Amino acid sequence: MPVEFLGIAATNDGSETTPRSGASFDKEYTLRLARAHEEHGWDRVLFAYGSGSPDPAPAAAYLASRLERLQLLLAHRPNVSYPTFAAKTFATLDRISEGRLTVHFITGGNDHEQGREGDTLTKDERYARTREYIRVVKKIWTTHEPFDHEGEHYRFHDFVSDVFSVQQPRPKVSFGGSSPAAYAAGGAEADIYCLWGEPLERTAEQIEAVRAAAKAAGRTDVPRIQVAFRPIIAPTEELAWEKARRTVGAIRELGAAGLKRRHRTDAPQNTGSQRLIAIAEAGERYDRALWTATAAATGGAGNSNALVGTPETVAQALLDYYDLGVEIFSARGYDLLDDAIDFGRYVIPLVREEVAGRDAGRAAGGSRSLAAVGE
Repeated sequence: MPVEFLGIAATNDGSETTPRSGASFDKEYTLRLARAHEEHGWDRVLFAYGSGSPDPAPAAAYLASRLERLQLLLAHRPNVSYPTFAAKTFATLDRISEGRLTVHFITGGNDHEQGREGDTLTKDERYARTREYIRVVKKIWTTHEPFDHEGEHYRFHDFVSDVFSVQQPRPKVSFGGSSPAAYAAGGAEADIYCLWGEPLERTAEQIEAVRAAAKAAGRTDVPRIQVAFRPIIAPTEELAWEKARRTVGAIRELGAAGLKRRHRTDAPQNTGSQRLIAIAEAGERYDRALWTATAAATGGAGNSNALVGTPETVAQALLDYYDLGVEIFSARGYDLLDDAIDFGRYVIPLVREEVAGRDAGRAAGGSRSLAAVGE
């Protein structure tokens, strides 16, 4: 089964360990970082969304017009625009990128962050709205005749778009979350389901929950699974762990001020962050290389569990998740540019080589089995 790698399309050089050196949208850095991903074996990059951050859609268009291969994952919150408008934006971006767009729909797990842009719905109401929104967008992408819609959250009449995607029948839909409501929504609507990195046993449980939700929704297929980590690699195990400890020290030093604005420091409302905190409280190290100290230092803010070790150790850890059914790995270091280059040079080739070998072995085994039947 194929394996893909997702990096970050950051618009500045700031991270949990490093204050940004310029504007929030630094054109030169944005392009430099994206080119580093394209040149070092990554498949796509994520354009994240924050209430006060640069708009990811024009940032994606900017990179799409300057890069030829790198695929684009655009994060979008349904509360910020009507689905008729958003569907046209996405289709236009897919045209600009010549079929390289995937859209990641964010329901929103924090009432305060959602309220910054006027969203006052409860979490359950947001999930219901997201499901309706995705269905409307999909219909707009694939319908060439005017239609009406009378839903709980959206109503419009006689609408038809005049812009359609290069990808047919439509761009892919990405979705994430760790609550039952998230599994139900994403299991029903997503082509790709995104999880934050947790211990193998817990990840297997989440994958099963997503698949069960897809089956309950009447699907005959299941979403592809993506899992996200913060890799910390070095030439030796000792150096990797020294780097990891320095990283946590820098997070704690900078994070007290830097994370307050974006994530707040009170107890998180979203289930994913609650899970990360509970896992960190139960233990610091899991499985082959999973380390929770980075998640603990940020209060479970977003993708924050690390994989620590040599490139070989981290590659083998990723393959452990691949064995569970994970096909897409999201990885973002703390030095965004240098870590993207190092991960692309030293980890991605190891994983791809092993996956190719396994696929070839399975294919050969299948051929031998068929030959035996013929005998």
